[in-house]
Amino acid sequence: MVSTSETISRQHGRSATPAVLVLFAVLVCIILVSITIGRYDLDVLKVIRILADNLMPARNSDWTVLEEQVVELVRLPRILAAVLVGAGLAASGAALQGLFRNPLVDPNIIGVTSGAGFGGTLAILSGIFGYGLLAIAFLFGLASVMIVKVLASSRGRTSILALVLAGVIISAFFGSAISIVKLLADPHQKLPAITYWLMGSLASTNYEDLLLMAVVMVPALAVIYLMRFQINIISLGEEKARALGSPVATVQWAVLGATAVISAGVVACCGIIGWVGLVIPHVARAISGPDHGRLLPVSILLGAIYMLLVDNIARTVTTAEIPVGIITSLIGVPVFAVLLRRMQSRGGWKSD
Repeated sequence: MVSTSETISRQHGRSATPAVLVLFAVLVCIILVSITIGRYDLDVLKVIRILADNLMPARNSDWTVLEEQVVELVRLPRILAAVLVGAGLAASGAALQGLFRNPLVDPNIIGVTSGAGFGGTLAILSGIFGYGLLAIAFLFGLASVMIVKVLASSRGRTSILALVLAGVIISAFFGSAISIVKLLADPHQKLPAITYWLMGSLASTNYEDLLLMAVVMVPALAVIYLMRFQINIISLGEEKARALGSPVATVQWAVLGATAVISAGVVACCGIIGWVGLVIPHVARAISGPDHGRLLPVSILLGAIYMLLVDNIARTVTTAEIPVGIITSLIGVPVFAVLLRRMQSRGGWKSD
């Protein structure tokens, strides 16, 4: 079966290796530049020397202890978290769009984000943080996607329209549940924390938060990438996939579980950050083509770059930091509208 999927992959798209190398180089450059951005001025060369000092200690350092702390303890964990968040959300969106052959599907559309968001608000209301908050957000995120999958399935088959409608229903339900939690929260302490957290922010991210996300998100990303050839087959249609011997139900549950884990990790540590998984895969598809063996690496790198740029805007455009969830929505809505208009003018999504 692997040979069949690889044959299909070779018949779609073009080599994305040059694009991956270019995007990786751009990502590294943006990471270094991002570390220099802030109220405490630094230059790129000094940042490189500070980071290199961890591998090859310098005999005579030309930076202060404060500069080293700003780079390694304040800015670096936040920047790495932005990279991980962008990569995870973009990969999830690309996988789900291919799996269900629908360009409008992302973790938010199918109810994962709302479910994980409710779990997170419930944890904050109960005074639970860290691993406990992550666990509760994950459980509710996974529960929401399982409910959506069950509602959208009939006789072992999954209807695309039913999937979207079920996602809307579950998202509305958990949205109402979040409103109830906010109504019950202390208006002076917990309510402001819940409200700000729901808007999505990387402001308070530290190495512990980064470790939490990495532990759950990196294996989930690996699962999605390992399923790339099977996603290619299923994107041809469930009937053809079954005729080729693809374990459709197993692949669907594996990808849905991985995206639930990624969404839960993001929501638990950074709040709700939308539109990344919806918009970035469309841009990546224009670069790499529909083959997920090429699409997923490009989506991961583009998502990481995008979130870095958004986070830079969030912490520099005004004196008071803007939640990144607001900026991703402000950028994502018009960009997606333009992409949707172009798709309609070209006859729709070619792989649908």
